[in-house]
Amino acid sequence: MIDFKKSPLFTPFTHPESGVTIYLLTRKVAPVQEAFYFVNDSMSADGRYLWFYCAFPPSGTAGQGRTLGVVDFERQEVRHFPETQFNHASPFVDPASGEVTWGMGAALYRRGPGAGDAAQWVNEIPADLIGARPVQRIATHLTRSADGRSFLVDAQIGMQYVFGSLPIDGGDYVEWQRFERNYNHAQFSPTDPDLVLFAQENHPDPITGLTFPIVDRLWLLRRGEKAQPLLPEPTRVTHEWWDADGKHAWCVWGNDTWRVDIDTRQIEKIAFPRHCWHSHASRGGDYIIGDSNERFYRGCPSSVHFLNRHSGKVITLVENPERPDTVGRSYHIDPHPRLCSGDRYAVFTTTIRGEIDLAIVSTQDLIDRTS
Repeated sequence: MIDFKKSPLFTPFTHPESGVTIYLLTRKVAPVQEAFYFVNDSMSADGRYLWFYCAFPPSGTAGQGRTLGVVDFERQEVRHFPETQFNHASPFVDPASGEVTWGMGAALYRRGPGAGDAAQWVNEIPADLIGARPVQRIATHLTRSADGRSFLVDAQIGMQYVFGSLPIDGGDYVEWQRFERNYNHAQFSPTDPDLVLFAQENHPDPITGLTFPIVDRLWLLRRGEKAQPLLPEPTRVTHEWWDADGKHAWCVWGNDTWRVDIDTRQIEKIAFPRHCWHSHASRGGDYIIGDSNERFYRGCPSSVHFLNRHSGKVITLVENPERPDTVGRSYHIDPHPRLCSGDRYAVFTTTIRGEIDLAIVSTQDLIDRTS
């Protein structure tokens, strides 16, 4: 386990009521240092490398222009790689090697975490598919197929939304399905290389400027078949992700985190003490980390909580002050808490110091405090 107390890279912060101590990455390589969007694990499996988003205000936005940094716990170094500029929340960390893959334009690239590692082209959407249309995103967030062969893309190309897979070995792009409205957050199943979970998103019409709301959020797409809604009735929820078992999809709505059996469509609703914004569960669903807000806007005040389902106890890790300024509005600074590196650590974004910081805490410490 990482001993944060001995690291010169981190500063402890203890919540005055819960007594939980989190550790803030105060060694800065960028003015804004954020946790990954919660769908993707940002740590290597051995816990040596922790990747994070970087921004240099007023440069770029959450959609285009952030870059990547990495903490090397073995060498106690923090590195920034300006060549890793990515769009949306695309970066994916290989759990075995610690390499990161990201999307920009129509292409995917990767590099290792070492200072001397070089960026390499991985694959790209073919030019004849794109034509003269702009590519707004190549992927909402990259996921790798269960067989390790391909990355999934949910590209926005002109006025179409194109789902397909790009082989890691540079092989031919394989199209799965196209849509005429905004579907995104597409994620390969962790156990089935032919199955994808994705979301119906609010659709901003590029011609009229009108926004068409979500009607039915959760969808499944099997290779070679047409997409189908996951639930039997149109259901509006948010922020979905796969359970590690590949048999359940998780999402949130109101004060609940939902665990949905993809075969039976049965829903288990797990109550949170406050509004549930994003959440992430350990393998098996025994422990849930989530964030809350009372009124949403980019940069709104928020809090992060941990739920131990064995004891039913909930503790607060941090209460984040608002950042309604340009920085708060531009870089999607929601906490996005996530259990990482085999559920050993919880990682999230915090504004507790008045800056945009990456925070980490041992999951075992949270379990001990709620048992």
